[in-house]
Amino acid sequence: MQGLAKTLVIDDDLQHRHDLSIILNFVGEQHEAVSTNEVDSSLLEKAWGACLLGKINSGKSLNKILDFLSIHHHIPVIALSNHDHELAGLSNYVGELSLPLNYSQLTDALRHCQEFLGKQTLHVPQLGRKNTLFRSMVGRSDSISQVRRLIEQVASTDASVLILGESGTGKEVVARNIHYHSSRGKGPFVPVNCGAIPPDLLESELFGHEKGAFTGAISSRKGRFELADGGTLFLDEIGDMPMSMQVKLLRVLQERSFERVGGNNTIKVNVRIVAATHRNLDEMIAANTFREDLYYRLNVFPIEMPALRERVEDIPLLLQELLARMEAEGAKLIHFTPRAITSLMEHEWAGNVRELANLVERLIILYPGEMVDVNHLPMKYRYSHIPDFQPEDNFLSTEEQEQSALADMFASTYVEEEDPAGLNDLPPEGLNLKEMLAELEVEMIRQALEAQAGVVSRAADMLGMRRTTLVEKMRKYGLSKEDIR
Repeated sequence: MQGLAKTLVIDDDLQHRHDLSIILNFVGEQHEAVSTNEVDSSLLEKAWGACLLGKINSGKSLNKILDFLSIHHHIPVIALSNHDHELAGLSNYVGELSLPLNYSQLTDALRHCQEFLGKQTLHVPQLGRKNTLFRSMVGRSDSISQVRRLIEQVASTDASVLILGESGTGKEVVARNIHYHSSRGKGPFVPVNCGAIPPDLLESELFGHEKGAFTGAISSRKGRFELADGGTLFLDEIGDMPMSMQVKLLRVLQERSFERVGGNNTIKVNVRIVAATHRNLDEMIAANTFREDLYYRLNVFPIEMPALRERVEDIPLLLQELLARMEAEGAKLIHFTPRAITSLMEHEWAGNVRELANLVERLIILYPGEMVDVNHLPMKYRYSHIPDFQPEDNFLSTEEQEQSALADMFASTYVEEEDPAGLNDLPPEGLNLKEMLAELEVEMIRQALEAQAGVVSRAADMLGMRRTTLVEKMRKYGLSKEDIR
């Protein structure tokens, strides 16, 4: 357990607690030994690598500890006494150790705890930020840090801002940050999606209309420019605006005044313009589908949002922020294992942060309050396939592990009805089954090593066992890579 958190020992017997401390010191395990009277929620909130539960004086004390451990289910629990029945219902119960302890048994138990911890959520540090609105743009990557710096620089001015970036990168989040950190922060923030409004209605939507200006205009109506007076108008997907409207928008940006549709009165407004698009405006200008003069009017201060695939190191922090938001909305919090997060960091994220947010919401619906591992992710997000870890009721002896491995080998190897080696016929004089199985196991290990060119990890996969288990068996039988034919 080198490099992991301390082991917590809970035992009401002072002498037993002392003996356990001596043993843990001997094996080099950092630990803290306490009685049940010293256990409270604040103690269990620490990052423990394991909890060894020893002798408990009373049923009341045991129930108290069980309540704490059920709440703090991130701590793997090992029983050192007869508590198997009581602990069986805990999701973090790993197994029971028999007394007296021996080195091999204890180190195996601590290794199982390490595997259990591999299932736990990845703890990521909170960002220390002065501006709380930047929680929507979490990350430590250079690219997102640069975006935050640009926002801080431009927010205090009235310069027009053009936000560029792929769909789902958070362009509106940038626009809102610019608004709320400016002197206009107490004024209105009015968003308009230029691509979602039909061209024949866009003019009325932006500038308003007078009563009777067109069929259906039964009363006068203010447009978005008037509604944004004293604040910020966010023109989203400006690249989808038709050319006819681009001309009218350019005039308004130059004159800071306009007329409603069907009206003659000139209306002056004090509005800051922030525009955004996922399109390449330079290519559109070359294709004569976007006005160059409007581009330069909008592109006073450009900010480019990076794609999520360009800042994958921010994914753990983004997951934490998304989960915190949904928990605040009443959702049951889920936890991601480190290997699930690693798998997510290998994805391309064509939909960027929006795609990530949708995935988190789906997983919360599917696995409320549960641990999400690689195999829980939708297939397109799986970049490795790892068998689910199951907490063990007890630790198998070496002989039982061997029998299990041999059973798997027999099931996969001897499936034919024919028996050329006579394995199905027991000789009248009997045989030494243990020696026969050992010889067979050695032969299977040799064949697997030969088939995998001596690569132990691949041979272990071929035999359906962990690499460490195969190494132990090779050591037991005196095998080495040089023994392969």
